[in-house]
Amino acid sequence: MTRRDLVLTGVLGLGASIVLGQVHPFGNPWKTGPQSTASLLQDGSVPADARAVLVQKCADCHSEASHAPFYASLAPGSWLIERDIVAGRAHMNLSHWREIAPERREVLEEEIVQQTSKGTMPPVQYRLLHWDARLSAQDVHALAALQTGQEGAEASTEQTGDAVHGKVVFEHRCTGCHAMDENREGPQLRTVYGRKAASVAGFQYSASLKSSGLTWNSETLERWLTDPDAMVPGNDMSFATPKAMDRRDLIAYLQQGAGGK
Repeated sequence: MTRRDLVLTGVLGLGASIVLGQVHPFGNPWKTGPQSTASLLQDGSVPADARAVLVQKCADCHSEASHAPFYASLAPGSWLIERDIVAGRAHMNLSHWREIAPERREVLEEEIVQQTSKGTMPPVQYRLLHWDARLSAQDVHALAALQTGQEGAEASTEQTGDAVHGKVVFEHRCTGCHAMDENREGPQLRTVYGRKAASVAGFQYSASLKSSGLTWNSETLERWLTDPDAMVPGNDMSFATPKAMDRRDLIAYLQQGAGGK
């Protein structure tokens, strides 16, 4: 192939990439003008230091203040960028923070703290292109303030749990990954109380949970919901339940679902 042919091929490839970049198979996050980051999280419900980190490091995928770099118009890379932004906004949109129910905001705040402290957010593919999105230890510490004061009064696990409130906790906190009667991202939980860990047929568990030897009861569920990674390092569940009362009531609901064993 001659140099002229190489140049022509490159020009045609670039043209095709630009044209295909106008196709949005996952949705078009650029269809409206970008919101100013100055307007994000201004209601005072988020601590100032945590707000600064969220705006600087998270708003590109989790708000309508996303900005489009030059390569965001070049397919197929543009499709991957748009997919991540559309999915990020659907999960948590900082532009509509005040419109999110308080219970859902609390869950999102806990998820932010847990995922950033473990280094799973921002995702690695984003950090490869945006080195300034990497979280420093100071950033992680600032985000930890989102959970300050959320723990509330500690409730003794010896007290009888409220299964009615436990169902509410389950619906608010667990249904993103679990259902009572079917496997989703996590296994079905109808019969989890009294069940041996990693024993639902057809579900792919982590090797660490398979070898844990656990049976789910009030004691083991309490430890698991408090910090699954500390209890079984290497497991696939990273989302904890920080409030003792919520854990107690959730366990009562799960026990009730298993027939009160």
